[in-house]
Amino acid sequence: MAIFKGAGVAIITPFHEDGSVDYEKFGELIEFQVQNKTDAIIVCGTTGESSTLTHEEHLDVIRYCVEKVNHRIPVIAGTGSNCTQTAVYLSQEAEKSGADGLLLVTPYYNKGTQNGLYQHFKTIADSVKIPVILYNIPGRTGVALLPETIVRLCREVENIVGVKDATGNISQTAHLMQLADGCVDLYSGEDGIIVPMLSLGGKGVISVLSNVAPGQTHEICSRFFEGDVEGSCKLQLRALPLVDALFCEVNPIPVKKAAELMGLCGGTLRMPLTEMEPEHAARLEKELKAFGVL
Repeated sequence: MAIFKGAGVAIITPFHEDGSVDYEKFGELIEFQVQNKTDAIIVCGTTGESSTLTHEEHLDVIRYCVEKVNHRIPVIAGTGSNCTQTAVYLSQEAEKSGADGLLLVTPYYNKGTQNGLYQHFKTIADSVKIPVILYNIPGRTGVALLPETIVRLCREVENIVGVKDATGNISQTAHLMQLADGCVDLYSGEDGIIVPMLSLGGKGVISVLSNVAPGQTHEICSRFFEGDVEGSCKLQLRALPLVDALFCEVNPIPVKKAAELMGLCGGTLRMPLTEMEPEHAARLEKELKAFGVL
């Protein structure tokens, strides 16, 4: 049984102007997601600016999210690190907090061989009992999990159940699913190719778009699963201009600006992320209006 099926939001972490976590707005964002049919919340991922949260903040944000959601939908905590023991610590604490699953990014900078990646993920997964989704995003981490390694992990480690695939390489993803023969729960890590990933057997998406259009992203998935592939595809194609605008600068700069434009929360970022360029912000505002969410 997959941790979730459909559209999971890679939720932003709102900050006050002084850079502290704005828990009041975070609670409102969570309610906005739940009320608009998001199928899961992925907290403290890349979009949540986990890389600039202290360990204490990281765990406090996870605890708050779990308590606020209160079992209405699954909460998946991003607890990956390039230090295996740090990831073990964060993962164990997230499990204690009641997270339903974990998202573990490939270890950046020091990278590791395929065998090293296998040992890294196995060590973390063996330290907890809740299910684990691997996060393969070589464009950010500088290291790729190969299909053979993903399948090996899912077959040999009981609670490693799937992968968030943000490689953008559909041919490689197809190879992965051919090797997996059903043992890997696949989630798209890119909002622009949700339908192609679902067509390869994907369970859904872990989405940036869902921050601003949760109902529409949920519907892309739900229509596909209901057999309305044409309708799902139309929604996917309609969303592409907005998706492009949400990634015209490094994530989560644009989605934080979008949330600010929509009045969902302030757009404060933590350095080294900085304010969106004015011409890009204007483009984003235009696409939010065209999509009907602003």
